[in-house]
Amino acid sequence: MSFDLVAPHYRWLETIAFGNALQRARTWWIDAIARPKRTLILGEGDGRFLCELVRAYPKIDVDCIDASQAMLQLARGHLRRTHPESFSRVHFIRDDILKWSPRESYDLLVTHFFLDCFPGRELQAIIAKLASAAEPGAAWLIADFTIPRERFARAHAKSWLRMMYTFFRATAGIGAKELVDPIPYLDEYGFTRASENLSRGRMLRSDVYVAAIGAR
Repeated sequence: MSFDLVAPHYRWLETIAFGNALQRARTWWIDAIARPKRTLILGEGDGRFLCELVRAYPKIDVDCIDASQAMLQLARGHLRRTHPESFSRVHFIRDDILKWSPRESYDLLVTHFFLDCFPGRELQAIIAKLASAAEPGAAWLIADFTIPRERFARAHAKSWLRMMYTFFRATAGIGAKELVDPIPYLDEYGFTRASENLSRGRMLRSDVYVAAIGAR
């Protein structure tokens, strides 16, 4: 999976489809969490969330991992332009999450519009891997799509998701064919949802999960 082909066009595609809704979902809880010291971001994209994170918490250390070199370049450039004082504290790492192994522990994990790229078996393996890297009590910010229960909203969301999965399977090689609910895996590995927000007709969710104390 790589978003290299999509990277130059991702922001305007996102804006046409969703306006600023995805970015609002990414940053919804950013000022509400405890001040983090070391953060892991997976699939950051073009760096807009990263820049908001270092604005809110200027002295944190960040490992930013993405399989797309083009996306990492965009994020690196965005950070250098807007928050050059934080540049030395952010480490940009090109790697495949399925092959990557954590060497550090983190008190903040971030996976915005990332977990939805993987089928169930891979998703479970990723969540297990991140759970092993989480400090006791670590926060996990997750913004992603969801399927509402209401009939019209459900049909609307399924239509959008069908189009998006077709597009990103063709252009980025994502493995998922449909949205897989990560909540059972998060529960399995000791994460509890502490806060949630639904938006865009309940199609987008922004959640804060917290690792159990003594989980590691």
